[in-house]
Amino acid sequence: MNNEAKILQDSHGRNHNYLRISLTERCNLRCTYCMPAAGVPLSPKSHLMTYEEVYDIAKTFVKHGVTKIRLTGGEPLVRKDFPVILEKLASLPVELSITSNAVIIDRFIDVLKTHGVKNINVSLDSLNREKFTHITRRNQFDKVYNNILQLINEGFNVKVNAVLVKGFNNDEIIDFINFTKDLPISVRFIEFMPFDGNKWDVSKMVSYAEIMKYVNDSFPKNSVIRLQDTPNDTSKNYKIKGYKGSFAIISSVTNPFCDSCNRLRLTANGQLKNCLFSSTESDLLTTLRTGKSIDQVIKKAVFAKLKVRGGMDTLNKLQKPHLHSKNRSMITIGG
Repeated sequence: MNNEAKILQDSHGRNHNYLRISLTERCNLRCTYCMPAAGVPLSPKSHLMTYEEVYDIAKTFVKHGVTKIRLTGGEPLVRKDFPVILEKLASLPVELSITSNAVIIDRFIDVLKTHGVKNINVSLDSLNREKFTHITRRNQFDKVYNNILQLINEGFNVKVNAVLVKGFNNDEIIDFINFTKDLPISVRFIEFMPFDGNKWDVSKMVSYAEIMKYVNDSFPKNSVIRLQDTPNDTSKNYKIKGYKGSFAIISSVTNPFCDSCNRLRLTANGQLKNCLFSSTESDLLTTLRTGKSIDQVIKKAVFAKLKVRGGMDTLNKLQKPHLHSKNRSMITIGG
């Protein structure tokens, strides 16, 4: 196993046991920070992984030490063979989880339970119906909200991911935290990150320090409890004393967590990204389809992982990403 484990170790000594697999580039929402208003060119169906190819690639990663797989999109549940993919992956010795916008997740509760999925991340950027419609370009707030409550009632561990954009939803930080008062839910605030077509600007970002100022100005100091983060955690976790749930901050821009990163990403068209911010990709699907082993492609890609954010190690580089890195739009990377 030692030699196999090294395939998932980069030149900085980080081992990668967590694989995020995007099942589709399609989505039933059109979130502004994820997808340009005009949409994105989608990969032809023949360029996307079949369910057998998803399984074969995943099996290789598990052989080399991956213990956790998260299914993402687009919206993974719009893929018609999602139940088949889940069944195949559930045969592997891994922890399976999913990120969804929860619009249609109520149709899949039995399938998720059958195949042992317990952890579900739901993207929800506003608790205000009108704002939700604005940012998603779809009128599905009530459906998403009710499905979150149903998931909790069905016993799933639910995390709500909220991307904060200054001037849009930063005034809802306290509302989101109060959402955790009576619900065993974790709300995670994510700093707005630059991707192709999402009109990112540093002035739109709400930093970790700013979020904590909102919190400390709104709650008594001794009621804000810092929780113990788990190893490789991307978030800094807190809770309010007496609240059932918790909240966390994912500060990819102002406080990157790259030193402990254990994540790799597989896009729906079979490209391995060793970092969310990386401008380079490694083609696993073509190699697989020619009947060759993908082991060395994986090893080379992982070893080449840069130390911080795909090489964008300063705020200046993030502010001018087109000069330093050409990345996809978020919808085609996978959440």
